[in-house]
Amino acid sequence: MNDRTRGWIRLFLVPFLNLVLAFVVAGLVVLMIGENPLRALRILLTGALGSSYGIGYTLYYATSFTFTGLAVAIAFHGSLFNIGGEGQAGVAGIGVAVVCLSIVGDTHWVLAFPLAIAGAAFAGAAWAAIPAYLQASRGSHVVITTIMFNFIASALLVYLLVNVLKVEGSMAPESRKFGDGARMPFMHELAGWIGIRISRTPMNISFLLAVACTFLTWVLIWRTRLGYEIRAFGQSETAAVYAGISPVRITMATMLLSGGMAGLMALNTVMGEASRLVLDAVQGAGFVGIAVALIGRSHPVGVFLAAILFGILYQGGAELAFEMPAISREMIVVIQALVILFTGALENLVRFPVEGFLRKFREAGN
Repeated sequence: MNDRTRGWIRLFLVPFLNLVLAFVVAGLVVLMIGENPLRALRILLTGALGSSYGIGYTLYYATSFTFTGLAVAIAFHGSLFNIGGEGQAGVAGIGVAVVCLSIVGDTHWVLAFPLAIAGAAFAGAAWAAIPAYLQASRGSHVVITTIMFNFIASALLVYLLVNVLKVEGSMAPESRKFGDGARMPFMHELAGWIGIRISRTPMNISFLLAVACTFLTWVLIWRTRLGYEIRAFGQSETAAVYAGISPVRITMATMLLSGGMAGLMALNTVMGEASRLVLDAVQGAGFVGIAVALIGRSHPVGVFLAAILFGILYQGGAELAFEMPAISREMIVVIQALVILFTGALENLVRFPVEGFLRKFREAGN
């Protein structure tokens, strides 16, 4: 079996079979509580993909998960476990808010959007820079430091929203609403401009940015010298150092890129859905991004598909909990956990038998 075939098995066939197993086990759980698993699956898929409303919400969630999943995947390639996406996206929300609150008058969103991108990426990268430096120069493990920086970011956000950015006279810990010049267009508005009518949802143009970032991440990792150095360092630090690659430079560059990518997630929720800075702007997407990167095998295309899968589970799960009250939100979390368990932690449960079967099949054919 050549490397190309093994790669396709690992990236596509094995995750698909693991996903099937996860849904089979989830179906058994649904059956145990007295509900029809086939009806539950139909409601989940119809709720997520059966209408422009469901698709809009599915892709809205998938947009956030794509950014945070790509952030984790970039770090994975450098053998770094960045689990600080939650904090990096939270601080990036502050960066987006600073840009958008500074925009007054008749400024067009075409001008405001690039500035907000720069603000989000810079803030996210800056928040990742300190753990990166501590790892590269002081040996502090990036897992520990990024965990702690999630809590620091949360405390910083609370302080700013309560003491600095909160609207005077308001009890809500949130900034004022952004002006029209800093309002990101929603996809239903873009569709209306070309004569297509779709349901109103929070899905906005940051979805297009997520698609572009998926392609650019692939270019970065597999078509640039920096990407080669990141992968070489991730495969063997000793060999990379022998080849003249600086561990400090690669660690800093990888974490800055990862933090900047996580920061772009804030565009979707802060500049997009809410049009203001709120406490729970990240909505747990930083942690979901870890699962997305694991399921997507750290490949940009796999990450994008895994993000859509979790978007389906989020939107379809909400519809399922509404249509079948016996299946609570906790049950939806169980289904998500099963998907993560089978496609992430139990990869070899399927991969080894599949590779063995294909090897025997090829040998029999020869």
